[in-house]
Parts: sequence; C-alpha cells; structure tokens
Amino acid sequence: MKRTLGVTALACAGLLTATACSGGSDGGSSDGPVTVKVMTWESAETNAAIKKALADFKDDNVKVELLDTPSGQYGDKLASLTQAKQLPDLFWCGNDTEQQYTSQGLLVDWADKLQNGDGDFKADKFVPSAIENWKTADGQMGGLPSLMNTYGVWYNADAFTAAGLPLPKAGWTWDDMYAAAAKLANKNGAKYGLVADQLTGPDGPFTMSMYSVSAGGAPFTDNVNHPTKAEADDKYKEGVEKLTAAIKNGSVAPPGYDAANVQSLFAAGKVPMTFGGQWLAAGFQTDKPKVKYGFAPFPQVQTPTTLYDSVGICTPQYTKDQDATYKVLQYINTKVWDAVLPSSPVAPPAYTPAQTSYFDALTKAQQQTVVDTVKADLSAEKTVGVRFTTQWASQVGDLTTANYQPILSGKKPITDLPAYVDKINSLIKQGS
Repeated sequence: MKRTLGVTALACAGLLTATACSGGSDGGSSDGPVTVKVMTWESAETNAAIKKALADFKDDNVKVELLDTPSGQYGDKLASLTQAKQLPDLFWCGNDTEQQYTSQGLLVDWADKLQNGDGDFKADKFVPSAIENWKTADGQMGGLPSLMNTYGVWYNADAFTAAGLPLPKAGWTWDDMYAAAAKLANKNGAKYGLVADQLTGPDGPFTMSMYSVSAGGAPFTDNVNHPTKAEADDKYKEGVEKLTAAIKNGSVAPPGYDAANVQSLFAAGKVPMTFGGQWLAAGFQTDKPKVKYGFAPFPQVQTPTTLYDSVGICTPQYTKDQDATYKVLQYINTKVWDAVLPSSPVAPPAYTPAQTSYFDALTKAQQQTVVDTVKADLSAEKTVGVRFTTQWASQVGDLTTANYQPILSGKKPITDLPAYVDKINSLIKQGS
C-alpha cells in the first residue's frame, strides 16, 4: 500500500496490463458460486497480503478473485477497461474518478444500501467528511470510501533541536512555521527551511484555503465536487501575502521547485520540513531515515483546520451480482484492513471501527507523532478539499501555473489575485 505523490490517497504502485482483466463477474453458473473480481493499484507485496486476507472470506455462493498486478499505469489501464466495458466488479478509485463516473451513470449507487444496511456497516460509522465528499450533487454514491488521507508537516527533529526551536505540535501557528523555516534555511546542506510535496504544496490554492478558514475566512471554494464559486477574501489574501514573503526571503521553496525527490532529501536530512501525507510513515518505517523525525498537524490561525481526502472502491453498473459484490466490498472495509495494515500502516480506514489495527501498528513502531497527528486531523473542526474533482480540474492547474504561482514568486502583484479567481469562476460557470 505504498503511497507516492499524486492524485490519489495511495500509490498507484502495482498495476494491470490489458490482459489481466476479463471484465466484470462471470456470474458463475446455475450450480456454482458467483465470482467477484477485485482490482487494486497496490504493490505486489500488499496485494499478496490482501489476497491472503480475502481467502478468509466465507460464502459458499461467492468466490473472490484478486487480479494479478503487472506493471503499467493504473489510470491508463482504468481508462481502457472503462472504454471496453470490462471493469472488474470492485476496483480501487480516487474521489475524482468516483464523482465523474457516477455522474456519467457508470457506477452502482450504494447510497441506499449504506444508509439502510444491516448491522454496523452504515454511513454513520464512516469518517463524515469522506461520506460527504463521496456523494454527488443528487446524493448518489458510486462507490465507498475505503482509506483516508490526512496531511501535515513532516519535520526533522534533530534540525529543530540543533537550532534551539520547539518541535512542531498541534496548535502551532503559520507564523511559527515560517519563523522556523527562516531559521532552518541554509543550514546543514538544506537550502530551504520548508519544501512541500507535489500534492499538498503551497503552489496550489487549497493550502491557503486552510489558512483562510482557520482565520475565520471563506474557503477557496464552497465545494470541490460541485462548486458554485471560488473566492479569495481578505483572510485568504493575508495567507497568500505571508507565503509570498516566506518565498521571497528564501525560507520556503518557490513555485516550480522540483519536489520529486523531496522524500529522500528529507530522509537524508537535507530538508528540515516538508508538507506531506501520513502514508510516508510506512516508507520511513522501512527505509529508516538518518534523522529523528516527527509529523505535526498543519499550523493554524485560530480554528483547527486541515485538508481532507479519501480513496475508495467502485463498482460498474454491469456487475453481474450486486448483492455478492456488496458482500465482498463490506468484507474488505471491515476485515481486510485488519490483516493488511499492521505490516504496512499506510492510511487509516474510512470505516472507523477498522481503524484500531492501523493505530496499534503505528504505536508498536513508535510512530506516536503520526498517531497523534492523524487523530487530530480526523477530528479537526474544519476541513477543506485537496483539489477540485471536476472534469475541468486540469484547466484549474493550468490557470494556477500561469496566474497564481507568479504571484507567490513575486513576478505578479498580489492585486492580480482577484483576476485569477475570476478565471476559476468562469470555469465553474462553464462546467455547470
């Protein structure tokens, strides 16, 4: 379940070739069990653990088949299977894919089943932000959130101690972070005090959305799935001004900085602080960084605010047996993670009763700062989305590169911020 940087909450590490999938369930024969096929983006090692866990699924009428994971690009594979109408019964999907496929009528809607199901497997047992963000504008859920992503600041504890700085912890402020970045820059081989990763970096507009909401202002957008507007109020502008100043004085890496190897640089002690997700803990647990490190929640202004994101599992409309498929989906969310996460604690399950094994594994590995930060993020009073999930989201990226990032780097004045927001609103209007 190794997580790399990118759109989804987990890494698209182990992937499928065109010959690996034969499509949805074959439905079984009249005298045999239904076969439910499952496709993940996980590594070969994690898939082996999932396959072993699925072997304990007991139902004489249902057979589970985990598809092999050859190399390739998961997104490309998903697109080709979608085009060929050969998607397996259960496939790993990001929130953006779920929203787009559901709106196109491609997925089974599980909303009623989750709301009115038997036992404890119901919507109120999932992380609320995950359930809310997986609903379309008309209340459909073309899949179920499976694992959560939480975000924060990874820090080099040795560097902080050497510089006489207090270690980051819940409740620290943006001013605290920028001051620490300034003191840590150009020390011990580190050029910048803070280098962000490609997903949660300050180059994008949603990081400052956290600042604004924490300060009592408005989020950058009212909804990442089906937005009606974007805005940058006075509090948002205040956050941008502070970030711009930190970039100008060399404390924070500028827009366009190549952050592809930031994880390895951090592990080597060359990056004192980096924005990132909780999934890095699993890799650090294996790779053993040379420095003592910790994970802290994002800084705040007033109200605890963080980014939220989740990945999940989707089902195509043409699955042969929805009831059998749902049984397997429920088993994955309630039982499989208990078997998989102890050896690779990459993310907390969205189904809250299944989170114990994740936190126990981190505690056993002496990753207490990760435990504390993930729990703080999951209970944060306010959350904002990581990105737009709309079909025109890539155009937002183009506008951000051309209009927002030059403001951060000082090539354009802060007075150009409203023009950037106006361009986003034009996209929203066109998209709706």
